[in-house]
Amino acid sequence: MRAVVAINGEAEVRQVPEPVVEPNMMLVRTICSAISPGTEIEMKKRAGATPVSLGYSAVGTVLQTGKGVTHVRPGDRVACYGAPYVKHAELLAVPKALAVPLPDSLSSEEAAFVGLGAIAIHGLRQAGLQFGSKVAVVGLGILGQLTCQIAEAAGYRVYALDLLEERCSMLRRSGLQTVFASYEELEDSLRADYLVEGADAVVLCAGGGGAELLNRSLGWLRDRGRIVIVGDMHAELSRELMFAKEAELRIARAGGPGRYDTAYEQDGVDYPVGFVRWTEGRNMYEYIRLLGERKIDVKPLISKKLPVDRVEEAYEWYLRAPKETLGVLLTY
Repeated sequence: MRAVVAINGEAEVRQVPEPVVEPNMMLVRTICSAISPGTEIEMKKRAGATPVSLGYSAVGTVLQTGKGVTHVRPGDRVACYGAPYVKHAELLAVPKALAVPLPDSLSSEEAAFVGLGAIAIHGLRQAGLQFGSKVAVVGLGILGQLTCQIAEAAGYRVYALDLLEERCSMLRRSGLQTVFASYEELEDSLRADYLVEGADAVVLCAGGGGAELLNRSLGWLRDRGRIVIVGDMHAELSRELMFAKEAELRIARAGGPGRYDTAYEQDGVDYPVGFVRWTEGRNMYEYIRLLGERKIDVKPLISKKLPVDRVEEAYEWYLRAPKETLGVLLTY
């Protein structure tokens, strides 16, 4: 079967062996898979002579189910998330915890971003927000756009920032108006609230900025506020600034509890809901629910759909036209 690999800094399609279906897993024929630009472009750059699989979010049709899989049947469409099981490939062997059945009314293209949706949801959960809380989201790539839409659907007061006006305009078209293309505009808006000056939390979906952005974010927080890093960012903070507000820093690890746990992902051992309400798989279900109920709209974020054989061109779009390129899908 065909699969995308990174080798010597380039992405290419190669013939690889078909996956084997084990207990608690299913075989899925891929319809489309979504590119996660921040993660995948960096992996591609770093790749050496040993091929590295790319991708972690897709939609496909179930061909076969292994022992222990009861929530889907052959012929069902499922949204799948989580490397190394999910990748840009024609066939996938997916653990049952990482596959969510899709309603007939939902398009495969929107659901293919389930991995990024789960990551956005978990990032917001790490912020510890309640109804009416103020959250500043920094970085309006595909992950930041999803985070803002989901936060708005949850009843949070959302303040969004990106230095690219084109990305700000796209988010405004979704209905959110507190969107800013400069630090100063964001700061003025947060200060304008006479009840609570500053944000309850800042969620950083940006891929760069480092110490400068982190320390500036501390100035946007209310007393005892929280910063959540979702993007790939080096964490270096000023102790004085953190001390002044007794601020808290959290890292959001992918899609939620269960990620990278072999017992959960591979062996199918779920966490008891009374102890872990929102696992990786439950966050995936929540993303699909929000799509199905039209609480969020992903279609405007899909910039390109390309056949998998043109994968290198797909990555080039992010570098060639970053202002216009948000979501890119590979089709099979």
